[in-house]
Amino acid sequence: MTVARRPRTAALVLAITASLGVAALAPSPLLAKQAAPAGQALVPYEEFTLPNGLRVVVHTDRKAPVVAVNIWYHVGSKDEPAGRSGFAHLFEHLMFNGSENHRGEYFEPFELVGATDMNGTTWLDRTNYFQNVPTTALDLALWMESDRMGHLLGAIDQKVLDEQRGVVQNEKRQGENEPYGQADDEIYRALYPKGHPYHHSTIGSMNDLDAASLEDVKQWFRAWYGPNNAVLVLAGDIDVATAKEKVSRYFGDIPAGPSLDRIKAGPVKDRKTSRATMSDKVPQARIYRAWSVAGYADADVERLQLLSQVLGGSKSSRLDRRLVHEDKLADRVSTYVLPFELASTFYITADVKQGVDPEKVEKIIDEELRKLLAEGPTAQELEQAQAVIRAGFVRGVERIGGFGGKADALAECTVYTGDPGCFRRQLDNIAAATVTDIQATGQRWLGEGSHTLVVLPGERTPIAEEPSPSPEPFVLPKPDAKYRTTKTSVDRSKGVPMPDSFPDLKFPALERATLSNGTKVILARRDAVPVVQFSYEFKGGFAADHGRKLGTSSFTMGMLDEGAGDLDALGFANRAESLGASLSAGASLDGGNAYLSALKENLDESLALYADMLRRPRFEQKEIDRVRATWIAGIAQEKARPNGAALRVLPPLLYGTGHPYAIPFSGSGTEQSIASLTRDDLVAFHRQWVRPENATLIVVGDTTLDEVVPLLEKHFGDWKGEGPAPAATARPADVARPAKPTVYLIDQPGAVQATILAGQVVPSTRDPGAIRFDFANSVLGGEFSSRLNMNLREDKHWAYGAYSFSSSALGQRPWIAFAPVQIDKTAESLQELDREIREYTSGKNPPTEKEVAKIQATEIRSLPGAYETGRSVLGTIGGIVRYDRPDDYVFKRKAEIEALTVDQVKQAASTIDPDKLVWVVVGDVSKVEAPVRALNLGEVHIVDADGKPVAKK
Repeated sequence: MTVARRPRTAALVLAITASLGVAALAPSPLLAKQAAPAGQALVPYEEFTLPNGLRVVVHTDRKAPVVAVNIWYHVGSKDEPAGRSGFAHLFEHLMFNGSENHRGEYFEPFELVGATDMNGTTWLDRTNYFQNVPTTALDLALWMESDRMGHLLGAIDQKVLDEQRGVVQNEKRQGENEPYGQADDEIYRALYPKGHPYHHSTIGSMNDLDAASLEDVKQWFRAWYGPNNAVLVLAGDIDVATAKEKVSRYFGDIPAGPSLDRIKAGPVKDRKTSRATMSDKVPQARIYRAWSVAGYADADVERLQLLSQVLGGSKSSRLDRRLVHEDKLADRVSTYVLPFELASTFYITADVKQGVDPEKVEKIIDEELRKLLAEGPTAQELEQAQAVIRAGFVRGVERIGGFGGKADALAECTVYTGDPGCFRRQLDNIAAATVTDIQATGQRWLGEGSHTLVVLPGERTPIAEEPSPSPEPFVLPKPDAKYRTTKTSVDRSKGVPMPDSFPDLKFPALERATLSNGTKVILARRDAVPVVQFSYEFKGGFAADHGRKLGTSSFTMGMLDEGAGDLDALGFANRAESLGASLSAGASLDGGNAYLSALKENLDESLALYADMLRRPRFEQKEIDRVRATWIAGIAQEKARPNGAALRVLPPLLYGTGHPYAIPFSGSGTEQSIASLTRDDLVAFHRQWVRPENATLIVVGDTTLDEVVPLLEKHFGDWKGEGPAPAATARPADVARPAKPTVYLIDQPGAVQATILAGQVVPSTRDPGAIRFDFANSVLGGEFSSRLNMNLREDKHWAYGAYSFSSSALGQRPWIAFAPVQIDKTAESLQELDREIREYTSGKNPPTEKEVAKIQATEIRSLPGAYETGRSVLGTIGGIVRYDRPDDYVFKRKAEIEALTVDQVKQAASTIDPDKLVWVVVGDVSKVEAPVRALNLGEVHIVDADGKPVAKK
């Protein structure tokens, strides 16, 4: 449940964000000319409308026995009158608190059937709710969605309102507590004048939330949450005949709501260019520039997406080339369009290098934008942008549900344009776009009228809330007489219809081969989309930094795609984009990998580039220096984020100085270690660890061994490692837990929240009891309805969320519980976390049969839908390789979970010793130190973001 702060796409190509990185944020569903038919072939749909006005869109995709259920209500923060800001988002939360015929948490029945990708979001124009469920649980999902649409108000009382109001306010604090966390609110206030529906933030003001009465909230529901203001999309293992029968049965008897006049507004034109500055607890200046541009349905949005891709949407874009590669004035640049119904927002952002005057960066942004608008993009730039977006589309249509899946795309198009397949028109727009079109569109929208915000390092200055006027009475008209209800056979007094059977777990067979170079190949066939993914798995990882400079493994792997073979860094990026390929490399705690996602039509050429990246990285000094500067800036950003700072400090406290895991868990190293890295260090690491012997190449996608092995032999068969192969990596030695609990405070002056972590080492991922321990953790803090979250969020409403997890590792694993809490409840939250952990692990409040059955159901019944995408299959095989698991591990794990008893879970929970926990608290020490010391939880130390002691002032 969240405000949708991340950019949402104009349909399917949100997947481009995941596949191509931050620079590609928020493009609309775009496609080059040759791919237009694919949009129609890959996302066919049928639709119907119930007599009460509910519009239903159905897309059939039988690759997995799951159905995505995605319902969009055409109401967002733009529909909130003065004095009622935040109501749409508040109501999103209230909709998860049970309904008249299901009292209790909305998540609980879904956890029992193994639902995945379940959440709800609110933004300017809409509120949506979604989940993927096993096919046999579709009745449950439709019953639950229809019960909260038609039978909610009786379940909302003052207690529920107060609880969720507190949760929302903590969500607001959590967002504002992040570096640059207030920027968006300031930008929208300035860019859209008072009175425009986009002027205020979606999460609303504290004053308006506090003033919300129970009757106000109920009237809001009556106004907007009727079936005639909703679109329901069912995608996956479903057909239209089944959908008609089930949707009519569950939703047909819900009366329509009033038909309200829609707000008339659009892009803000003829505004004067403006600018502002803001100080914040940030390590470097960030420039934001934003324009109000065409609304969602305007073809100019697609053209602006293309312009954005050329200007700053990729590694080889104009702003990246100039500011990051050539002049080296910025560490990161991006441009993107956020498409909204009434008006979209075009963004340029730049993280300014420390010591550089932001004004100098702004001048270059102005210069490059003026040049692009004066001359337009080159034909090659336009073609490359289309290729990038085509590849994103092809990858995006693999997922049926979740953020940016096909169900999301169909719902978005229906709500905003009335046409479920509007992405086809958008694809046509992009296919038809010319250099002249892009130039003219940019000139039309990106001239005068922008707002620039520069966030400077300094003290955090909270944005003052605007005065809250008394809201006008909310008088609703009667529903339109054209809508009617139909009779239903559903007896809601019988409760939620639980399925009595579930789909079987299916996992693709693993086919094996060995290349001439000694690399083992594992193939899992998946033909849902014409894409093939590769992951070359190597040993080493962060642990291999032991005896080296910290960060060597991550830095070396990160440099592999910064130029290789005959191509420099920009040439490499251009070649990848022209092929529609996505390449990257990185390291984790115990290993490294290099990744390729290739369109099948360009498989040979993409593998050639992949081979160059692995075999012939250039490690050019100028690129090392550029990446080093950005990397060091990234470490400073890490320290500025509460979670980032905590996860840098905690590992050395858990493992002790000198242990391979006693490092920042990001693997980024320290400023000093990265500054001292030389080209020889990178070459030596690459020579030792990036080599074909003892490596495994995982292949998942639309290919066969007969097809792919000859191509792999062509590009990798003669690859040989230089020098002797490294000896088998010894498992890191076990360490003793501390003799007693300790507390470490990291000061973040002015913080409105405190981020609490508790940590302890637990046995390795390869330990025979690892599955049992992970299960025991799920009872405590692994799920929404687990104990920690239900206490601090749902009961106390001191936190937006509280969870626990254990990362995978060959050595002892780190187990961590965490909760960002409101600053004035820091000590109380620590006390509650300690009590929950202590009572659970000691057996005073052991796992119950109900809790164990719930987690078993969640774990087992979610498996058929867990491997819907090739990326999920790839990740699972990666775990099989890294931890030496059998090929049928997913089935053995399922069997072990099915057989677990309450006593076994209780025993596994006792692995955690509450008397030997290490606590880290990031917050305003002036506010939290005294109450934390008064708890006597353990000896209290004050340290900085590097874990070094801080002298008391």
